[in-house]
Amino acid sequence: MTSVILLEALKERTETAVSELMMPVKPTKDEPDLQTRAPAVFTARLPDEKSSHKYAPYILHTVINTSYKQEPGDLPLGLVNVRTLFCVYSDNEQEGGMHLLNCMERIRISLMQNPVVGKQFRLDFEGGIEQLIYPDDTAPFFLGEMMSVWKMPIVKREERSVWEGK
Repeated sequence: MTSVILLEALKERTETAVSELMMPVKPTKDEPDLQTRAPAVFTARLPDEKSSHKYAPYILHTVINTSYKQEPGDLPLGLVNVRTLFCVYSDNEQEGGMHLLNCMERIRISLMQNPVVGKQFRLDFEGGIEQLIYPDDTAPFFLGEMMSVWKMPIVKREERSVWEGK
């Protein structure tokens, strides 16, 4: 029931959703022939932010902020805003844009079809899912992001007699 567990559950769902999506990998001097693989999925941060392009294609889930509130008479409510970054590679700009959109759509559809992850976190349809494909010319890398809002399970408060004035 923590945002850490939410990220782990999102990673698992994402890996399942894109497991069969084979995307181009940038050739390197060690492997000059174009290879393909499913996008790698990370949580919180990339292993090495300075060379982020070497991980493409990848998906990165990060927690942006959380809020917890309880109105008198209501159950407590916890919300977590998650930012999901997408990075894909392609020598062909049109194909790169389509690879990015396809990857983003697979995740969106998976979350909309089954809005519960980790058996405890529910997609907040009121907060919805927002997607943004970066319009910048970053070819041969193509970037986008998705914002989603998640409802946290209820945390039961422990009342102690010292707080009750006893």
